[in-house]
Amino acid sequence: MTDSRETLTVSILDKDYQISSPPSEAKTLRDAAAELDERMRDIKENGGIIGLERIAVMTALNIVHELQSDRVQHERYQDSVNQYVGRLKEKIDVALGDDAQMELPTD
Repeated sequence: MTDSRETLTVSILDKDYQISSPPSEAKTLRDAAAELDERMRDIKENGGIIGLERIAVMTALNIVHELQSDRVQHERYQDSVNQYVGRLKEKIDVALGDDAQMELPTD
């Protein structure tokens, strides 16, 4: 079974690029290209940076920095959730332990 692929044409800073993609990912790749184009235009217009390569590197650096920040935030959130779940499990264990003691028959 082979995956079918299609060729997409996206425009970034008025330059066309062809990308091969599974049809199921075409929309997200187009959206990604549109966001990249927007970010690169913003850096070009507001950052005073000249040259496609420098604009691309600065844009990539900004995106990776955001990704790393999001990962750190996600890890902190995951730790918080894990601690909360741990406390809930302890409370459940205590509650079940109390119930088990109450159910013991007396002779």
